[in-house]
Amino acid sequence: MLDIEVIDRPSAAAAALEPVRSQLLSELREPASAATLATRLGLKRQKINYHLHALEEHGLVQVADTRKWGGLTERLMVASATSYVVSTTALGPVGADPNRTPDRLSASYLIALGARLVREIGALQRAATDAGKRLATLAIDTEIRFRSAADRASFTRELTEAITTLAARYHDETAPQGRSHRLVVTAHPSPAKPQGKEVQ
Repeated sequence: MLDIEVIDRPSAAAAALEPVRSQLLSELREPASAATLATRLGLKRQKINYHLHALEEHGLVQVADTRKWGGLTERLMVASATSYVVSTTALGPVGADPNRTPDRLSASYLIALGARLVREIGALQRAATDAGKRLATLAIDTEIRFRSAADRASFTRELTEAITTLAARYHDETAPQGRSHRLVVTAHPSPAKPQGKEVQ
């Protein structure tokens, strides 16, 4: 089971987003039978089987085990991943693309970059998994509370200079065994925390 699976086919995205099927994917982080799921969700087993078959057709669930009950074989199903993300590839030509957003300081451009990140890493992860390899990546996530807009501007300038210097030092267009990497640095206001609740 993958930690995260990127869904890039429209039909698979539609299947995963259907409310009952989405609930089934959540329930199937551990193997379960249609009968068990029917009891948990308060639905008829036939309806559960119908939705499970649809998810199985799209590779979102698979058989984890089988067991015999009298003359019947019961299948235990499990989700293909713990969680899912829908790639803009599933949206075809209307999917977000940073090349169509000229304002690089806009929220739209940042969202489009995020969409491209999901699209590219999803495809690379799938290829690495198929090849039995691990995809080498780097992610840094932190939070900064600026005292003022002037401090934020100073930080932006210094960060840009530091990245430009590092990129110039390590970039080698002529390296025969080299491999290009994409570096994306973003900053946006943190969402407000609900009052009276602290982040654990």
